[in-house]
Amino acid sequence: MGALILALPSNLLATQSAEHIERGRYLFDVAGCLGCHTDKKNKGAPLAGGRELKTPFGVYFSPNVTADKEFGIGKWSDADFLRALRFGKNPKDEHYFPVFPYTSYSRMTDADILDIKAYIFSLPPVAVANKEHQAGLVFGSRFMVGPWKVVNFSAGTMPLVPERGNVWNRGAYLVEALGHCGECHTPRDQLGGFQRHLHMSGTKDGPGGETMPNITPDKETGIGKWSDADLKALFSIGMLPDGDFVGGGMAENVTNTTSKWTKDDQAAVIVYLRSLRAIRNLVNKKKKTGAGNLY
Repeated sequence: MGALILALPSNLLATQSAEHIERGRYLFDVAGCLGCHTDKKNKGAPLAGGRELKTPFGVYFSPNVTADKEFGIGKWSDADFLRALRFGKNPKDEHYFPVFPYTSYSRMTDADILDIKAYIFSLPPVAVANKEHQAGLVFGSRFMVGPWKVVNFSAGTMPLVPERGNVWNRGAYLVEALGHCGECHTPRDQLGGFQRHLHMSGTKDGPGGETMPNITPDKETGIGKWSDADLKALFSIGMLPDGDFVGGGMAENVTNTTSKWTKDDQAAVIVYLRSLRAIRNLVNKKKKTGAGNLY
């Protein structure tokens, strides 16, 4: 009997770990980890880093986030992983450049962050060294990120808005925290801070130099005329209202992320996007019939 009692906690822990890993798999997809940390262009291993991220402030390369203990994050504790996503700092307490979207991930719950870690650590480690960033003196200095954070970043989980209901709150969490949509769809100022008065209204200086569309409910320059069916088609297969399909970064996002949302999460995102303030912001002068200026 004593041996059985001692065995029970271990078995329960194993079950919980499996549940955390499986839950982390879904969160990992929704957070878009695979695309940014995989150099698919040069046939890099999943999550081994090295993907080139071109920005107006320099060229940055995503790091190895496999469980490799030398080049990856295999030696990281839970506290280290939480510090990275919540505060944008590495285990040495050095600042990460905000090309890593911790400005959004910071809003995630501890449980979600640690489940993502559990899933990543369940994958094979890959021994690939990280590449040096190619940025100037100012935008390549981790020291300078500190003052930038004071102005542009506030760490902390995303508060609930009870009067909005569960569906809206789930959609807000998916869009603003886990899915970090604003990182691509919100224009930035000359120092890389968000122009919050133009939240989600699109930008000509998106990741990789791509134009990112206005996804507010504005009827002329955003998604205000889109039906729920239009949005579901976009998220599921990348199809636009005019029958064309998205390309570039959004096509990758559909493959890795939005197409893997549950039906409930997809519906929650639609509810939240429709609740945003409509902002008129034409970021692409070439308009498509039925699809507005999107993608």
